[in-house]
Amino acid sequence: MKFNTKVIHGNQHHEEVTGAVMPPVFQTSTYAQVSPGKPVGDYEYSRAANPTRQALEDALASIENGARGLAFSSGLAATDCLLRMFKAGDEIIAMDDLYGGTYRMFTRIYKDSGIKFHFVDMNDIAKFQSLINENTKLVWVETPTNPLMKLADIAEIAKITKKHNILFAVDNTFATPYLQKPLDLGADIVMHSATKYLGGHSDVIAGALIIKDKELGDELHFKQFATGATLGPMDSFLVLRGIKTLHLRVQRHCENGEKVAAFLANHPKIETVYYPGLPSHPFHDIAKKQMNGFGGMVSFTFKSGRKEDAIAFLENLKVFTLAESLGGVESLANHPALMTHASIPEDKRKEIGITDDLVRLSVGVEDIEDLISDIEQAFSFVDAHLATAKV
Repeated sequence: MKFNTKVIHGNQHHEEVTGAVMPPVFQTSTYAQVSPGKPVGDYEYSRAANPTRQALEDALASIENGARGLAFSSGLAATDCLLRMFKAGDEIIAMDDLYGGTYRMFTRIYKDSGIKFHFVDMNDIAKFQSLINENTKLVWVETPTNPLMKLADIAEIAKITKKHNILFAVDNTFATPYLQKPLDLGADIVMHSATKYLGGHSDVIAGALIIKDKELGDELHFKQFATGATLGPMDSFLVLRGIKTLHLRVQRHCENGEKVAAFLANHPKIETVYYPGLPSHPFHDIAKKQMNGFGGMVSFTFKSGRKEDAIAFLENLKVFTLAESLGGVESLANHPALMTHASIPEDKRKEIGITDDLVRLSVGVEDIEDLISDIEQAFSFVDAHLATAKV
């Protein structure tokens, strides 16, 4: 199957008893057994497996071309499950620009675990390779990154991890499998915050791991079952429903994202626009190489460099909603330094380029004329703010 067909039919089956086209919500915790240890069907207890969650996990494996998919209660729960593969003395190399919650987990939750984390610009291949030693067990990459839209060359990194027999995981939340397939490019594991584009409607919190190797997938499933951060049946139903329109939504996100980025790139108040679809983006060539489109995430800074200008802009948006998260059909706006990345220390934020005037937009699927008009009118309040400040 090609992708547009896979999101609807991949690894999916009509419900056997009734013929229901969509898998029902199996809102049950346990399943009858005909004899001790002999269940009526394939299920015993919903923490281990649930038919609705199984339908989602099968769909996840299909759209990412993996051997096994696993659905979790959040993206961070999925990340935590993967980290439980490692022990004291192991080392993990991670990209330097990460979602704030991932950075918080690596540096605070696991700080006393004995696992050593290195953060590096993955485009500095020489420096990345210099960190590899016999204790290196995992390489963790986001591409594009949150919020600076940095990219990493998945295929090139995969050559290195395979040479050293290191697991390679990619957070594919921003790109989605519609635009980028890390497993096909050589990664071993894909992680999603399924809250975002996979769900697509800002109505569910969920996470996912998709694993290339079945044996590794089975091992991670055991850890998921044993620690319990599984996704409930209703939430599984919602994400599965979202996946069925993923291709349609992301195509529109891309179309609108490109137009918003082009508008901002030519606006006199804007200093830098971070969008991989712009030829001026430093990783534009990598994006063209490994992505089928450039997505709906756009970040930018002001020529003034003032946090107050970013706040004035954000407070006066009318179509865009000022809120955390991304990837829903509605357009959202965010101030990373005060919101999604506030858990990263200020000096670290400045080191990687998350400035106080940085704004991140999740461009939705509304009419583009309304989105551009909203951005333009919000900029007028930046002018008003500057005039007031001068007085």
